[in-house]
Amino acid sequence: MKPFPRLLLLATAFFGVSVHAAQFLEAPRVQAALEQGLAAERGKGVGRNPWLAIRLYCDAATMGSPEGFMRIGRVLAISPGLPRKPELANAYLAMAASLGSEDALRYYDARHGNAELQGDCDALTGTGYTESGEAAFNMAAYLSKQPIEQQRIARLIHKLAPKYQVDASFVLAIALAESNLNPVAVSPKNAQGVMQLIPATQERFGVRQPFDPERNIMGAMAYIRWLERRFAGDWRLVAAAYNAGEGAVDRHAGIPPYAETQQYVRRVMRFAGMAAKETMRFN
Repeated sequence: MKPFPRLLLLATAFFGVSVHAAQFLEAPRVQAALEQGLAAERGKGVGRNPWLAIRLYCDAATMGSPEGFMRIGRVLAISPGLPRKPELANAYLAMAASLGSEDALRYYDARHGNAELQGDCDALTGTGYTESGEAAFNMAAYLSKQPIEQQRIARLIHKLAPKYQVDASFVLAIALAESNLNPVAVSPKNAQGVMQLIPATQERFGVRQPFDPERNIMGAMAYIRWLERRFAGDWRLVAAAYNAGEGAVDRHAGIPPYAETQQYVRRVMRFAGMAAKETMRFN
């Protein structure tokens, strides 16, 4: 078994997470990825797809979630229909335990050692991808199993989108990635509401009631429309700017080389059904 300190170094090197990552577990983006991954893992609303579950859990792990690492290991350890990978499962479970996950020890198999983790999770999910290179996500099926309030917010997005001349599926994808349609979500950086608008963006686009879903969505749509014009309709760059800021996109002349932002763009494009239409180029 490889020692946990080495796994901490791997976490920092490959995933860009801090040894204090547990403090970010409740961040809305992390919770959204975990909830969507669980739906794929268990087949709730979307067809059961362990490879897609791993991809979504990887997104959570990239944002510093011990739970994300634990769930990757759990899927690899016990999910039916997958080839058994006990050493690799152990590596992710040990990573999760070193970051503070107590549940990871429930699935750790001490009869096996730990594999070396190589880069991010992309190598894990190759056999579960579509031809476009992104795992399929059935947004309509997923939404059909969400609580009534979340379904109402999704309908509100479709209703408001024509007024702001934005793609409703793209805005809905942002909402799913940001908060999983939670109107009272608050991030550690004080991003608020369904679309996770920070106070500066609220002021910029006249949002005075950030926890009112309609006001929050309207402000976000105004911002997304502005970004669409700013980046000449390149939805990849719009998503990247929504995550990292337009200044970061300008400085890097494209999608910034931040693990979280690159994962975020992939997730948004997948949710929006745009992955097959776009060439995913990262700096």
